Amino acid sequence: MADAGTNQPVLTFPCEFVIKVFGVASNEFEVAVMTIIRNHVTDLREDAFRTRPSKDNKYLAITVTINATSREQLDSIYRDLSANSLVLMAI
Repeated sequence: MADAGTNQPVLTFPCEFVIKVFGVASNEFEVAVMTIIRNHVTDLREDAFRTRPSKDNKYLAITVTINATSREQLDSIYRDLSANSLVLMAI
């Protein structure tokens, strides 16, 4: 089902939610993403973060699975990720 005003799926909170973040491969990028997520999510599982390098190891994809508690929480996470210069894309 989608929200008629935004064509976005309606989420029922709390729910499991996957965030994918892409950037140039570096420890600084990984730490920045993990710090941003941890600032917004207090109950992260041990296996919440998965990383996958690009074929040439130039870029890194980080997949984070969280227990999202509200739309506001998700909006804040995406806002902070997008504001970070190390993040090329967050979906």
